[in-house]
Amino acid sequence: MAVMSEPAAPAGPDLTAVGAAFGRAAHVLLDPAPHVFTDTLSLKLADEPALRAANLLAPDGGLALDPREPRAQWRGTFAARARFVEELVAERLELGVTQYVILGAGLDTFAQRRPELASRLRVFEIDGPVTQAWKRERLRALALAVPEGLRFVPVDFESGDSWVREIARHGFDLTRPAVIASTGVAQCISREACAKTLREAAELAAGTTFVSTFMLPIERIDPRERELRALTEQRAAARGFPWISFYSAEEFVSLARGAGFDDLRHVSSAELNQRYFAGRSDGLRAADGEHLITATRRERR
Repeated sequence: MAVMSEPAAPAGPDLTAVGAAFGRAAHVLLDPAPHVFTDTLSLKLADEPALRAANLLAPDGGLALDPREPRAQWRGTFAARARFVEELVAERLELGVTQYVILGAGLDTFAQRRPELASRLRVFEIDGPVTQAWKRERLRALALAVPEGLRFVPVDFESGDSWVREIARHGFDLTRPAVIASTGVAQCISREACAKTLREAAELAAGTTFVSTFMLPIERIDPRERELRALTEQRAAARGFPWISFYSAEEFVSLARGAGFDDLRHVSSAELNQRYFAGRSDGLRAADGEHLITATRRERR
């Protein structure tokens, strides 16, 4: 009788997801309270091989958390963007929006950290099949709860899979509005792919809100931050995700309007700094150059 081999362990995660988890945790581990955003759970998901692959371990085996190190200096950006999105989800939930879709979910831990919100939502985590399988195995290994309302939706974007079709197959109600979040993605995909994602979101039920980050061209950011920005781009490229698309605020708003959204709001890094970091004595702030928009389709055409 043939001996069946043990199933192979999932391959490692998308290293940009590991980097984002590191950035969110770095704020809590490096900076004094009050914290803008608290998420060290995502860093627990990133095991030692993943951290080493992402070059996030110091020579002594500890985390590379020197506050002067370029990745650590982006911790304000990671904290601010995550806080903004989760505040938006909570706000829309109070208005009756009970579906939340996370595009490129990576090591997101919303469903585990925010049970008071997740218990009232149906949450759809969308990511590549490899990264998602790896994350689900880590959740099992750490005995972390998977709430009843959480749906894992593997989507192979390179093969042209439709994320809308896939979430519908996993219980998404196409007749009801949702919050669709896409952070840290727009700079890594083509303008055509970004426009397609926006169109697909705009075609969902009226009242759906799409929240997305985007990166300004380097010549439009504070000259004092351009060296850090260049280093960050180099890190992303080294992990296999070069930044290929940059937008002015006017361009990204126009892209969303052209997709069919009619209620748009641009949120600059300066606004995030005023909202979340004003009055801090440690000088922590969101890096210049990453902005957000919220885009809502109020009426069906």
